[in-house]
Order: sequence, then C-alpha cells, then structure tokens
Amino acid sequence: MTASSIISDTTSEVFRVPVLPRARGPLSKAVIDLLRSDPESSTEAPGLGTHVIDADPYGEDLQLALYLCYEMHYVGFADVDVAWEWNPALLSLRAALESRFRHALHRDVPASDENVDDVMDDLCIEDIDGDGASYHLRDNGTWDQYRQMFALRSLYHLKEADPHAWAIPRLRGHAKAAYVAVEFDEYGSGRGKAVHQELFADLLRASDLSADYLGYLDTVPGVALTPVNLMSLFGLHRRYRGAAVGHLAATEITSPPGSQRLLAGLERLDAPEACRHFYREHVEADAVHEQILRTDVVGDLVRSDPSAEADVVFGIRAFLFVEDALGAHMMDAWERGESAFPGI
Repeated sequence: MTASSIISDTTSEVFRVPVLPRARGPLSKAVIDLLRSDPESSTEAPGLGTHVIDADPYGEDLQLALYLCYEMHYVGFADVDVAWEWNPALLSLRAALESRFRHALHRDVPASDENVDDVMDDLCIEDIDGDGASYHLRDNGTWDQYRQMFALRSLYHLKEADPHAWAIPRLRGHAKAAYVAVEFDEYGSGRGKAVHQELFADLLRASDLSADYLGYLDTVPGVALTPVNLMSLFGLHRRYRGAAVGHLAATEITSPPGSQRLLAGLERLDAPEACRHFYREHVEADAVHEQILRTDVVGDLVRSDPSAEADVVFGIRAFLFVEDALGAHMMDAWERGESAFPGI
C-alpha cells in the first residue's frame, strides 16, 4: 500500500480531546487537583498513605485515579498541561496506585507453572450454551442492554490496540514482526476508516450514543475501567512484556466466538449495520489473529525466552479475571431488571 492511498482514506469526524471528569473519592481528587495545578511548580506527590492502603484496588476511586494517570500517555485532556506526562509528582502518585493494583492482581491471579499451550487450548473450549453476558445478549438481550454494553466498552474500544502497542519495542525478531502484523490489522491496514477504533465510533453513533473519546469517563462504573488499566499497566512496564503478549493472545483467541454471539444477537434485533459490521470484522479478523499470536508471537517468544512463559500465562489469567468481573457486573444488573450502566 502506498503512502498516498493511506493519506487519501481519511475520516471526516472532528476529534474532541476530553476534559477531566469529576472526582469519585480522595485518590481521584488528588490526581485531578494535581493535573489542574502548574506542572513546573509541582515536583512532589501529595501524601495519600492511608487512602491508598485502604482503597479497594478494583474500586472506582482508585481505578479512575489510575486511568487518569495513564491517560497522560495517550490523548490526555484539553484542560491539562501536556508537561504532566513525565512530571515526577504524577509518576510518584501513579506508582503508589499501581502498587495497590498490582498486589491485588498477584493475590487474585496467583502465579502458575502451567504450560502456555495448554492454557491457550483451554481458551478455545467454549460451551455452546453458556451463561455469560454474550450468551444472554445473543439469546435474550434487549437493544437497551446492548447499548449499555457498548457504552461500558467504549473506554477501551475507542483506544483499541493502543495499550497493546506499547509492547512492540520490547519484542524481537519473528515475534515482533508477527505482533506488528496483528496490530496493523487493528489499525485498519493503513485505511483510516477501517481502524477498529473508528468502527466502534461508527457503532456508537448508530446506537445514538456518544462517540466522543472518553465520552463516558465521567459516569462509567469502575469495573469498566479495570480492564483498560490492566492493559496500560502491562504495556507501559517492560517487566510485563510477556503479560502484555498473553493479554493480547487471550483477547484475540476469545474474540471470534464472543463476537459471533454478539453479532447473532444484533441480527436477531435487526440492529443498525454499523453495529453488526464491527462484530463481523472481529469474527473474521481475530480468527486469523488467534493463529498468528499462538504460533508466531507466543510460540516464538517462549522459544527464545523460556522465562517469559509464566508471564504470558499471568497475562492470560489476569485478562480472564477482569473480564469476568465486568461480565458479572452486567449480568447481575440485568438479572435484577436494572441497567448495567445507569443513565444508558
């Protein structure tokens, strides 16, 4: 593909840089207050000792605070000075939040000496009639429930592939080349309108939802922030390069069957074509990505660095842990006859 063909396929939508959301507790308030101050005069993080120690590691206050810190490495905020990205005070505060989150993950997703091939094989085994959110949406889900799920997922899908891209410089040789091939597809193979982030924005507009980047950050429940923070944690730390690879592998292996179920439900509801197209694309593309990741990325990485295998398995297990929590949140709400995202 030539450079001219890439440039010519552009999107016409105006991109709106988000603004800071409201605080949800002392940790997110501390981050927001810091980001609203002058980065040139702020070199020390505020003392939050007991607040961090006592915080729910998966709660909305800590997860929002961490999400705001990580966001400075992505798009950032219109009302925040870009100099905050590498400010020592913010990085110090982020490290304290990450420590609480990391320790909880390692407690709840214990280390394992499982063979990574066996773990990936297990991911491929799914019941035809399961009881998770995608099964419910396929068989009995309402359009309102789909819209709630879309809004919950927007915090990731509007930056889809970006957190995983941090792992690229940490890989070498064939594993790197194959990993980049998967990411290239996620970014539309050079076509702006086919970038998966843009396809999800089209889905949101077709569903009468906000397609603004971080458009629901101010109201999204904390359980929807955790999966994105997990990806950022793995991607931004070289020590977690194996976990980042494992996370992407788990994402791509579980995506085709899950997307197929969501597509079937959308077809049952005669949903807008933009919604069906997003999941149809993931059924087709991710089935190919699964094989590339299993053989060419995970396989090559573990062969060249056997010590990475445990980290890859941890990345897979951590992915399942946080995704199960989000799925349980949706199902619990729907079984009570309530919205999984109040206001949607």
